[in-house]
Amino acid sequence: MCIIFVFYSMHMKKQHSVISLILFTHFIFLCTIVNAQHANDKLIYADDFKDKLDSSTWIIEMAPAPNSSVYNQKGNLVLDTKAGVTVWFNHLLTNNVRIEYDRKVVVAGGVNDRLSDLNQFWMAHDPRNTNLFTRSGVLESYDSLQLYYVGMGGNTNRTTRFRKYEGNGQRTLIREFTDTAHLLQPNKIYHITIIVNNGTTSFWVDDKCYFTFNDPAPLKEGYFGFRSTKSRQEISGFKVYQLEH
Repeated sequence: MCIIFVFYSMHMKKQHSVISLILFTHFIFLCTIVNAQHANDKLIYADDFKDKLDSSTWIIEMAPAPNSSVYNQKGNLVLDTKAGVTVWFNHLLTNNVRIEYDRKVVVAGGVNDRLSDLNQFWMAHDPRNTNLFTRSGVLESYDSLQLYYVGMGGNTNRTTRFRKYEGNGQRTLIREFTDTAHLLQPNKIYHITIIVNNGTTSFWVDDKCYFTFNDPAPLKEGYFGFRSTKSRQEISGFKVYQLEH
């Protein structure tokens, strides 16, 4: 019995090592493919935020509150607001796309500084109105839209959630994290990547996939928007790519 157990254990360890090697090789192979695909993607828009904010490209919907403003400063788009704000990128995006930018929640004693709500909408559209940009910046006013939404460090940095807004008031929760690794750190620059590709959308932070969703009823076109509430945030290096696959 003991000899058989030892042989079985050795066999299982060897089998596990082989499986691990196969999975690791497969992972490297997939990473190589992804990198090659990204190399072929076409840059269709970029903004370095070095000039005055272009109000025809960026549509601001900001809840009325004192000490609130959105502006460009030193190569950053700054969201410095006491209440809710959405800054829409005024270009209709169609499948398949990749959106990238760097983003930081500033905590340095400012009047609105609060570690919370590194949020974003994408593939957003209004099923009842061809003009999307009609809202006040209050979060509940967007419930009637169809869109994907990630609230990173929401609820005063207690949750990171991925939702799909269905366009009828339903905000379907796809997945949620509450662990420290998926929450915000003050003054840290995060590299955000959002991918929409053939019915699957994913959200990446510093090259780590936080969420991926193979949508049975995918949103194939819509608008992107930076979203936040009561905080000061800096955004830079905004780029949009059309995928070649």
